[in-house]
Amino acid sequence: MSQTERRRFTRIEFDADTELTVGDQTYPVELVDISLKGALIKSDALLANLNDEVTINIHLAGDDVIIRMPAEMTHASEGMLGFRALSIDLESISHLRRLVELNIGDETLLERELEHLFPNSE
Repeated sequence: MSQTERRRFTRIEFDADTELTVGDQTYPVELVDISLKGALIKSDALLANLNDEVTINIHLAGDDVIIRMPAEMTHASEGMLGFRALSIDLESISHLRRLVELNIGDETLLERELEHLFPNSE
């Protein structure tokens, strides 16, 4: 199965002030893209190790809206750090859903992605 076939979540290229919290340290990083299932971050330094749990804080509209995404680092290559979302609070998922909805412009595709995100929510 190819990477494209396995990917069920649309990645949104998005520029926002972003921080990565690892333990008790917080680092400014560059957000490359985000999806309902995780994020890709660019950093000149390896700030975490594979399987480390971190928190990604994405600031929208200054500090008025923040998407907080507890995540696990899944891969790192040439300054690109990939993270899989572990959980996300209701307020953050609402902001993220709206961001994805505005960027993909297809409500059917959004609903399909949400079904993949929450497969047993009947």
